[in-house]
Amino acid sequence: MRDGGRSSTKLAVAGWIAGALLTGLILGTPFLDSGYRSPSAHLALDAVDACVALLVSYLVFGRYSRQRRLPDLLLANGLLLLAVPGLGLSFATEELSGSIPGTLDVWLPLAIRVMGALLIAAAALVGLGRAPRVGRPGRLPMVTTAVTVAALVICLVLWNARLRLPVALDPNYMPSSVLFDIGGWHPLLPVAQGVAAAGFFVASVAFTVQSRLRSDELLRWLGPGCALAAFSRVNYMLFPSLYSDWLYTGDLLRSGCYVLLLVGAARELRQYWTSQARAAILADRRRLARELHDGVIQELDYIRSESHLIPVGAAAGGSSGELTSAHIIAACDRALDETRAAVQALGREDDEPLGFMLHRTAREMAERYAVHLEVDLDDSIGASQDQKHALMRITREAVSNAVHHGRADRILVCLALDDGHRHLTIADDGQGFDVAATIARNTGYGLVSMRERARSLPGSFDVSARSDRGSVVTVRW
Repeated sequence: MRDGGRSSTKLAVAGWIAGALLTGLILGTPFLDSGYRSPSAHLALDAVDACVALLVSYLVFGRYSRQRRLPDLLLANGLLLLAVPGLGLSFATEELSGSIPGTLDVWLPLAIRVMGALLIAAAALVGLGRAPRVGRPGRLPMVTTAVTVAALVICLVLWNARLRLPVALDPNYMPSSVLFDIGGWHPLLPVAQGVAAAGFFVASVAFTVQSRLRSDELLRWLGPGCALAAFSRVNYMLFPSLYSDWLYTGDLLRSGCYVLLLVGAARELRQYWTSQARAAILADRRRLARELHDGVIQELDYIRSESHLIPVGAAAGGSSGELTSAHIIAACDRALDETRAAVQALGREDDEPLGFMLHRTAREMAERYAVHLEVDLDDSIGASQDQKHALMRITREAVSNAVHHGRADRILVCLALDDGHRHLTIADDGQGFDVAATIARNTGYGLVSMRERARSLPGSFDVSARSDRGSVVTVRW
């Protein structure tokens, strides 16, 4: 999360720098004319930006449907309002303006966009704290109803006043830094764009702060996206090309904002489907764990209980094949240990800390065999999922060997960091054994298994033992 937070901050800073440089370049070089007159390209760009805003709004509303968080609902409504002017509202108002162009066709889309920017800023600020849950499943949220009513009221008020609205922008306006003329538009036009710019600036900072606190792909890209949107409104304050047939720097920055939103939406979708796949895998693992617990473990428990009825020394085929109840019970104990370990591995969460896993494993083994357990575990030491599994199996095998072969009464499990290397130590006070002789006779299958698991970490494995002094198993990686 710390790495993700630094990356989010860098992205946001890059967005601010890009917007400031482009705006400064236009203002600092008055003879640079980067405008391009193309009504069809302007219309196509509006439609594409609106479609992206609508897509991201739908995605965020899906998040709200799952989590019922107020910031998601506000953000979804704000993005929807940004999309509405580009989905036919501007064209419709232009046709309805009749003989007075530059009035309703400018003021109405502008009012809707400013409202959308303020809602996005509100979503960013609300998300900084403990966001409340709102709405009930299957019902239209009150916030959405209020936003819809407010937008309709604005539309009705401006429609009724359409013949009295002042001309916001001269239809013949040409956005050029050479012909910069503040008298070409109504003073309220740059004021409204300034309010929208302030809203996006606040949203950029707030979303960046949120992305440092939460691992959220969409929040990570909303910060720089809102920064570009803010600077696009600053450019529209100076050169309002949004309401003309000209493409200018504000349009470029606005499209950059929607490109970043599209990237964030794509990464959000990938994160969502990845989490869904993980949830499905975890559910299947838990189902398998239940089947093992209710089936195999119960049968092994039954075999173990019935084995107590077998007479001691009952032969299964000659003296060399003598099979006693003690042997069967020991085999059942080993099978039960293996099956319970598999059930725990299937049913646990993948993010369980290494120290907690080793402590739980050693405690369960100690309680089962009635031995005294001491632990000294450094919880700051981490490991991958495969390494956790290997270390857990080594711990189980070492404790089992100490009890069954060493007749140990006390076991110590230690996880520590030494000279930059992690090491796990399992020591006991049992009878000990001859390590070299056990390996030479090829009877130390447990030792071979532990050594192979240690090498797969990758790491090293060492075991030392002395007669009546116990044994010590050490894994370093």
